[in-house]
Amino acid sequence: MTHKNNFIGFVGIIVLMMMLTTSSAWSKGISYKIDSDHSQIIFKIKHLNISMFYGVFTEVTGTFVLDEKKVSKSNISVEIPLRSLFTANRKRDKHLRGPDFFSAREFPKITFQSTKITKSDGDHYRIDGYLTLRGIRNPISLSATKIGEGKDPWGGHRVGLEGHVTINRSDYGMKYQIPGLSDEVTLILAIEGIQS
Repeated sequence: MTHKNNFIGFVGIIVLMMMLTTSSAWSKGISYKIDSDHSQIIFKIKHLNISMFYGVFTEVTGTFVLDEKKVSKSNISVEIPLRSLFTANRKRDKHLRGPDFFSAREFPKITFQSTKITKSDGDHYRIDGYLTLRGIRNPISLSATKIGEGKDPWGGHRVGLEGHVTINRSDYGMKYQIPGLSDEVTLILAIEGIQS
């Protein structure tokens, strides 16, 4: 009887330790590394007030933390190398990386750092933070959706996010050919993270 009680007590301690460990990890949120192979930033801009033109940044790096229990503790940090800009036209890509637009030689990357994340409803979030482009740092607010999450074929855990924001490029010193090219640029962030 004594051995049985001791065994039950031992099991109880193990379960309690597991609960405390899980609770601690949960309260700290889950950290993810952005999978650059499955993430991209798409941009679109109106051309001659006639059509929408699209381009993409094919490299995205960074990390984010999701804390479903305390969303305010979540955060995201993103870097976009300007060498990854792609519009399917080599001459145009070179022009866009030049001083009329991104000045990639002087400012080789775009960064975003969140300052606050709030949950609106379901899997929808608002992400406030600072976008730094051409050395100019401005506050922006993205609307974001958690697309899904689950195990991958290699035993890891992944989560996918998509964010949208419209900025004025003139706020970042890019005034070339306005209004022939719209001042407004919409960014679509398609992010996939691997739990780290």
